[in-house]
Amino acid sequence: MAPVPSFHVKVGHIDDVQELKKTKPSSIPERFVRDIIERPKLAAVTTPSSCNLNIPVVDLSKLLNSQDLHYEIKKLSSSCEEWGFFQVINHGIDLDLLEKMEKIAMEFFMLPLEEKQIYPMAPGTVQDCGQAFVFSEDQKLDWCNMFALGVEPHFIRNPKLWPTKPLDFSETVDIYSREIRKLCKNLLKYIAISHGLNEDIFEEMFGVAVQAVRMNYYPACPRPDLVLGLSPHSDGSALTVLQQGKGSSVGLQILKDNVWVPVQPIPNALVINIGDTIEVLTNGRYKSVEHRAVTHQEKDRLSIVTFYAPSYEIELGPLQELVDENNPCKYKRSIMESTACTMLLTSFKARKLLSLPKSEPTNHIEIPH
Repeated sequence: MAPVPSFHVKVGHIDDVQELKKTKPSSIPERFVRDIIERPKLAAVTTPSSCNLNIPVVDLSKLLNSQDLHYEIKKLSSSCEEWGFFQVINHGIDLDLLEKMEKIAMEFFMLPLEEKQIYPMAPGTVQDCGQAFVFSEDQKLDWCNMFALGVEPHFIRNPKLWPTKPLDFSETVDIYSREIRKLCKNLLKYIAISHGLNEDIFEEMFGVAVQAVRMNYYPACPRPDLVLGLSPHSDGSALTVLQQGKGSSVGLQILKDNVWVPVQPIPNALVINIGDTIEVLTNGRYKSVEHRAVTHQEKDRLSIVTFYAPSYEIELGPLQELVDENNPCKYKRSIMESTACTMLLTSFKARKLLSLPKSEPTNHIEIPH
């Protein structure tokens, strides 16, 4: 089983947002109402003229083609450096499988509340169904229902948490996760090549990579200007793969040049973002970027997120090949212990935890666990 926090957490009353939507409330419960500075501006996003509103698109089929490899590698590299995000097309995953994954996710969220409550998310944890990342009864809540599962390695799975409805849920998640795992390994190979590294360096370093899937359901909200679907965060993973539900509202936003930029979905594409782990390993060259989700007044939104991260109990720090006089080490080294399961799946800023003050030496400094 995946480790869980041993401390007691008081979270107070948490309304289920799908049930709130059914009651058509005239006002939003206070715990969902954000402070003014956090509230999303839902008007058209204005950005500096130098900033293109569309995040880059990388064609995996061109990375697999030796004739197009050089050009597409450059595009991949600039995407990771300048944006920390890109959309990948021609990714090789069967479109019927993507559609089936959306279908079973929606079928699960549409179950009666009492059936979903069989899998409650315990306070302070990230697996099961409900509101994740809640550590305080005073904490503002996201306008979102989540269902999260550890997938690989098998010891982080808890079979009791895997739903029996829909009937093909477990089988579909397993097949889907295997395909996403292949995609992550492929992308990491080309990320290594873009740095002039051995293409297998990340796979060899990561060991049995940790993988988790999280399904997010954002019901329509009567006051989307007051709430957030998902609070601003970066991911602790190496890579995160996002599938945006067909017909869903545009909800993902990334922080680019201090402006929240919406990510316009491309049909059949998957959104990839660099996690804190790759930012540290590349010594800050590739960026783990803050992102958030907003809601819509009339449309629901579904997304399916896969987190792919190194095995537990390995030491992480900038790769020696990427540290020199012109690029000094920017991060402390840290051992990812098995107790860090929650940290891998939740939101944290590795650069805040791991960044080196200028006065500190760079050799083998560890952070507290």
